[in-house]
Amino acid sequence: MAKSSLRLKKSELKEFLDEKAALYESPKFIGTDPIQIPHQFSRKEDIEIIGFLVATIAWGNRKSIIKNGNSLVELLDNSPFDFVLNHTEQDLERLQHFVHRTFNGNDLITFIKGLRHVYTNHYGLEAIFSSYVMNNELQTAIHHFKKHFFEVEHEPRTLKHVSDPLKKSAAKRINMFLRWMVRPNTAGVDFGIWSSLSPAFLSCPLDVHSGRVARQLGLLKRKQNDAIALAELDKQLRRLDPIDPVKYDFALFGLSAFEKDLF
Repeated sequence: MAKSSLRLKKSELKEFLDEKAALYESPKFIGTDPIQIPHQFSRKEDIEIIGFLVATIAWGNRKSIIKNGNSLVELLDNSPFDFVLNHTEQDLERLQHFVHRTFNGNDLITFIKGLRHVYTNHYGLEAIFSSYVMNNELQTAIHHFKKHFFEVEHEPRTLKHVSDPLKKSAAKRINMFLRWMVRPNTAGVDFGIWSSLSPAFLSCPLDVHSGRVARQLGLLKRKQNDAIALAELDKQLRRLDPIDPVKYDFALFGLSAFEKDLF
């Protein structure tokens, strides 16, 4: 298929993307993706805590993300939930040396304190997001989550590590985290451990790669990868599959990463 012929009719586009989503949503996908880090755990709280932290650092080189994700597991004594609830100040000192790009040890310490606050005062990560569903979507919930998460003492610079869709961000990393938690684990990739939320509420993790493919396919016209573009893409994907629109994240990612001759 030549690049010039990628503008498909709706029925053809759905068939094409359904096929690609099924192809790339596979356990083989895990070996090259940061989602492999939370797959080391079976306890719900361990999965969601390390998943949130790994999603937070999921930008840049994928090998570096995975390497530093495994470092996070070690720093949290291979028991993220227990560490978050029961850490001492001395335990936190060990985190000072962590760094992934602009996310440093002080940021990590703030995130651990923020997570403890969420679990001890707001009934956990899932409860916060479930409490703020609006108009069958989660972008407003992300905004409220950020407010509660940073009710702990924090440096202003650390705020940038949780995106806010109400400030025009596409919030790629936290939308990816929500996909991990909410979509069913039918194919053995995502976890489906947040049963209080529907996959229909999810938004696609939009970045330069998925955005480029979406534009090639005629799913997205806006040039910037921001909250407005995300709403446009979500609308198109929900038309294709209103029950599980974000399964197409696998198609957009796979086409960008593995079928560069098309894109």
